[in-house]
Amino acid sequence: MFRAPAATPANRKWRFLTAQIASWSTFASVALLVILATSSVAANPEMYVVVVPVANMYAEPTEQKEMVSQALYGSLVKLLVTRGEWSRIQTTDDQYKGWTPSRYLRLVQVGPGYATSGKVVQVESLFANVYREADVRQRKPLITIPFESRLEVIAEGTGKGEGWLQVRLPDQRTAWVQVGDVVSDPKPLTIPESIELAKRFLGLPYLWGGRSAYGFDCSGFTQMLLRRRGIHLPRDADRQAAWSGLTAVDRKDLQSGDLVFFGPTAKRINHTGMYIGDGQFIHDATEGHPGVQISRLDDEPWTRLLVACRRVK
Repeated sequence: MFRAPAATPANRKWRFLTAQIASWSTFASVALLVILATSSVAANPEMYVVVVPVANMYAEPTEQKEMVSQALYGSLVKLLVTRGEWSRIQTTDDQYKGWTPSRYLRLVQVGPGYATSGKVVQVESLFANVYREADVRQRKPLITIPFESRLEVIAEGTGKGEGWLQVRLPDQRTAWVQVGDVVSDPKPLTIPESIELAKRFLGLPYLWGGRSAYGFDCSGFTQMLLRRRGIHLPRDADRQAAWSGLTAVDRKDLQSGDLVFFGPTAKRINHTGMYIGDGQFIHDATEGHPGVQISRLDDEPWTRLLVACRRVK
């Protein structure tokens, strides 16, 4: 069972809400109470699940500041602090911290968390439509979720539902997803397979702070490619280059699957990509046409800005 983030209410806000309840619906009253009556600091970090396709994470509790990362649908996050309508969270996969609207989250009240046990599938298409019934014609999708989102499976469809899976969503609704959009047991990819995966995203627009099929930034894209190989990189390019799971290699010794890092100096790395052989690398950049693209290391500005090459140990 899940509910929206909540904390001990401040007295004045509580009295105001109590006076208004008679004129609001029960659902609206509870929702607003959750937003306004949260305290400034959570007593203990608690586990929450993301209930929107992508939860944008910001440097400060406002959409007017830098977006630093994202948390995907169905993923688990720790609640660190609440402030008004905002929650500061930490992702459980790469330990990244940022602010996101509290309405994007639901508290995990029972068990270890959503999609952590039982039969679970992961979205393998760039996006997957999730429906109320096992039929694409009857109604519009309940939600469209991006690549790598995870879902809890209730049952396999039969009869008219053949080719579908019935799933339980993070908000506890039941729904249906087509079998062809998901995979039940994703295996770590080989380097050639990861290169083919990377090419599926060619042309996808660049998004600062992005780490989903709605848009990646350079380090979010590289992080995803290595994650699909079973390797969990840090989130940012400079930390990736310094990560202990990688070892330095010379440019002349580059092999497919190695990572390349760029910047004005080796101490100021600000861009990354994956080498794919024949002097080329694939990356998500704003240079030329913003988006996932293939470039040559011998071309400007990359040949001048290349400051580090790394290989998985």
